[in-house]
Amino acid sequence: MASPDTRLTIIDTASTTRRVLAAPVPERAELLRRVRAPLNGMFPFIPGGPDQFEIHRGTYGYPIEGSDARVLDALAQLEDADAWGRIRRALAEGIAALTSAVPDLSVPDLTVHLTVGDPGDAYFMDEIQGLSAFGGMSGYIEITVWPHDVVLDRLEAIAVHELHHNVRYGPGGVVWDPMRVQLGEQVVAEGLADAFAAELYGERGWTHFVDEASRERDVVDKVRQALEITGMQYFMPWILGDAGARRLGLDPVGVPTGAGYAAGRALVTQYLGRSGRSAAEAVRTPWRQVVGGDAR
Repeated sequence: MASPDTRLTIIDTASTTRRVLAAPVPERAELLRRVRAPLNGMFPFIPGGPDQFEIHRGTYGYPIEGSDARVLDALAQLEDADAWGRIRRALAEGIAALTSAVPDLSVPDLTVHLTVGDPGDAYFMDEIQGLSAFGGMSGYIEITVWPHDVVLDRLEAIAVHELHHNVRYGPGGVVWDPMRVQLGEQVVAEGLADAFAAELYGERGWTHFVDEASRERDVVDKVRQALEITGMQYFMPWILGDAGARRLGLDPVGVPTGAGYAAGRALVTQYLGRSGRSAAEAVRTPWRQVVGGDAR
């Protein structure tokens, strides 16, 4: 069970998606902004608040015209799989595991938004294989999926991966300063979050879109040598790989898709092995401690 002090709000996005797609096309963007308003608190640093329609588009959310039938079919698949209920139960299990491992841990209330992705986006569908998720802002988790078999099988693992991030960067946790943070922080955070999901759900815990080539020792070593890069604006090519860099208009760095996740897995597996700790216990462990000191 979840900590009695943590309230889980799982937004009924099945209903809101149907509302949006039932509206006349010219009204859909504004309606989407309204139904996503519960997520406005994710972006307190944006003057005047976020444009939730643009956030939706930027996180590979479903198109508001031209794909209604496919989106509604995907929505029905998520309903048939009890996606919202499974995510709620997984988060409760994850919160229980974290608070058991770290007794003084306080998990903030969580608002969770699950949405169908864009089936016409080749990068989303093929390169990152129907998954985009973000849990780095305390109190919020957003998950965008296309419900193919692997994603449906991994729903619980996806949710608790993001929960681990949420707690790591929550009150009393690691401070993420966008201008001062090192690449090593995100690489380690991805490795810890995947390892936590694997502690709860076995092999389903590991992020599925990581290219096999990313697991090669030379790739892991290349990422490790870059861990001191400072400023989050430089991270995505290393975390997502060259295809992600090109998608974001950034310069590729010569690594396959998911290289940062693969490097994080390797570094965290080594750390957990030598320390005897679990990924739940290490939720707030500084990244340099995980990699064994100064990464340079």
